[in-house]
Amino acid sequence: MGDTGRRSSVPRQEPTPMPRLALYALAVCVLSVAAAVVSFVQGSWLGIVWVLLAGLTSNMTWYYVRRARAGRDGSVTG
Repeated sequence: MGDTGRRSSVPRQEPTPMPRLALYALAVCVLSVAAAVVSFVQGSWLGIVWVLLAGLTSNMTWYYVRRARAGRDGSVTG
């Protein structure tokens, strides 16, 4: 009912930081989305290139995050 002061025998797992390449890819993704919005607002079709770049960097971000998570968990594939 009350707190007995005992600590759990299961250690808490602290979240690990995102890999550096994933952060860079995420930053490029956000900047390319902003560039696409500005480009389309100005009436330029060059925004299509920015949208494609945003899609590519978004996939890169997920790849690097999943690769770091798989490496941290100890599973090696391929």
